[in-house]
Amino acid sequence: MAHVSDVLTSQDIGKFANLQVLARQIVEGFCNGLHRSPHKGFSVEFKEHRSYVNGDDIRTIDWKLFGKTDRLYIREYEEETNLRCTILLDSSGSMSYTGSRSDGVSKHDYAVRTAAALAYLMLHQQDSVGLVTFNDAVQKYIPPRARPRHLRTIIDELKRQEPERETELGDVFQQMVAKIQRRGLLIIISDLFSDVNQLMKSLAHFRHANHEIIIFQIWDPDELDFPFRQWTQFASLEAAANRHLVDPAQLRRAYLEKLEVFREQLAKGCNRHRISLVPMTTDQPYADALAAYLALRRKST
Repeated sequence: MAHVSDVLTSQDIGKFANLQVLARQIVEGFCNGLHRSPHKGFSVEFKEHRSYVNGDDIRTIDWKLFGKTDRLYIREYEEETNLRCTILLDSSGSMSYTGSRSDGVSKHDYAVRTAAALAYLMLHQQDSVGLVTFNDAVQKYIPPRARPRHLRTIIDELKRQEPERETELGDVFQQMVAKIQRRGLLIIISDLFSDVNQLMKSLAHFRHANHEIIIFQIWDPDELDFPFRQWTQFASLEAAANRHLVDPAQLRRAYLEKLEVFREQLAKGCNRHRISLVPMTTDQPYADALAAYLALRRKST
């Protein structure tokens, strides 16, 4: 069983543990002053059954129903927490890139630590948090829970992740629209290497369901300034057979122009749908970047 210290250092935790993620919109759940809520009261009344998912607390299993059906079901109750947060982590091949200025930390390593930090923070402030990992399809879905021991379930899954295969974010997010039905906060951690138009169409579905969305876009510095000067073999991290030996000097201008267009399209799309887009680079300590963003968010909420 993993522990939070397997992914996060105490020094890192200290940089963001006292900050709070405050939702900018009305969220469902119990309101204790941190988050606005449409509900004036608080209810723990039984709501419905759902199938047991690995990581669920066994204390919530309906054993009487198990005796009748020989299948495991969970008794779900009305949420008691302030905020339902789901973290969507990109584990596709492109996330495995590790540049020369990131001290050996790949984009995926950086994303995993960011996800662990956010999960820790959510549970620390008694919000519920879940996790979705994906590449070319959803690999794992852990529903949001607010119990402190739930962090171990999330950390265990984060440690198991290995970046591989291709992805089309628009298709994957479309799969998740039906799963994440109750509105809340969606945190996407990805490099967003995908068709922007398709991506925005899928994100629009989440926004129409009144989810708030924050995207932490993970970059390696090499991807932003293309520092290569000598003949270099470039190999696709998502399609191993796709590799080319080229002179970077001939590509650099075209690459940077396309990069600027890509980032501009993303920024405009996110602004249009009121989505927070937060760039993070792997040469900057993730705890510092996260703490700075959360402090800024708190001031503007």
